[in-house]
Amino acid sequence: MSFSKILAIAGAITYASSAAAHGYVQGIVVDGSYYGGYMVTQYPYTAQPPELIAWSTKATDLGFVDGSGYTSPDIICHKGAEPGAQSAKVAAGGTVELQWTAWPESHKGPVIDYLAACDGDCSSVDKTALKFFKIDESGLIDGNGAGTWASDTLIKNNNSWTVTIPSTIASGNYVLRHEIIALHSAGNKDGAQNYPQCINLEVTGSGTENPAGTLGTALYTDTDPGLLVNIYQGLSNYSIPGPALYSGNSDNAGSLNPTTTPSIQNAAAAPSTSTASVVTDSSSATQTASVAATTPASTSAVTASPAPDTGSDVTKYLDSMSSDEVLTLVRGTLSWLVSNKKHARDLSH
Repeated sequence: MSFSKILAIAGAITYASSAAAHGYVQGIVVDGSYYGGYMVTQYPYTAQPPELIAWSTKATDLGFVDGSGYTSPDIICHKGAEPGAQSAKVAAGGTVELQWTAWPESHKGPVIDYLAACDGDCSSVDKTALKFFKIDESGLIDGNGAGTWASDTLIKNNNSWTVTIPSTIASGNYVLRHEIIALHSAGNKDGAQNYPQCINLEVTGSGTENPAGTLGTALYTDTDPGLLVNIYQGLSNYSIPGPALYSGNSDNAGSLNPTTTPSIQNAAAAPSTSTASVVTDSSSATQTASVAATTPASTSAVTASPAPDTGSDVTKYLDSMSSDEVLTLVRGTLSWLVSNKKHARDLSH
């Protein structure tokens, strides 16, 4: 087999993997302590998965919920989601970092966080009764071309997002609903892709507020302007979906990671990590963050122009690339093969 054919195959594999791969939260850092996420590619096939703060889900295809499911319980915490058996303590005013598997750059859109009081133990809560209030949101950052979005900020921040728990809320048990909404197909009705993820928290502190919320099945409609939108037309503004932001969220700084090094909880579910210093950017600040990492950034997904769908066009695509671009593609493909399609922070599983 000629080298050009090998490269064509490698390019096709890389394109196929990036087209199919979406993502899920594989790790959570709550006030500096690490907790394993629900490994949707592993735990559904395990006889006795570990007890977690993360909710389980039957979205084994790493898929999404679209507009046709906005009145379905699946939109609450993802497909077939069930509560986690444990809760993580977090002080009101503390932070929760959500660590995703590699998020595709093409899946641009907002990142939104909600809380809902469990009024009891979250491990046995009826998800259809949860009422969510929004504590964090970020959408369009720059409208040029397809735009720069909160999802791009998450990718630059080592596929992580950090939310601050408002210091004003009353202590108690809450479900944190964290979500990326991909808008690359949102120009068509029901084309937006929702990726909700839920975890259980026990909030401590002296806050007294109990914000009113909205049922998960009433958060969105498929004609909301933020969910039926063509992001490729060069937007000058964007309406973030969902109810208004909770007025007591002044503590919430947005998407930057805290500088604490996490201790390990739920060791059975935690990837082997080392601490790396990363510079992250937002619209208002640049700060150095200490984040979990196992391999250099070179093992992340290849970011090149999207490869065409047919074999002949793949060959033309490769022929149009520079030698450096070809090497980058090969490195990314080999990394994908060696790691069994897992994110760098999950290589120990």
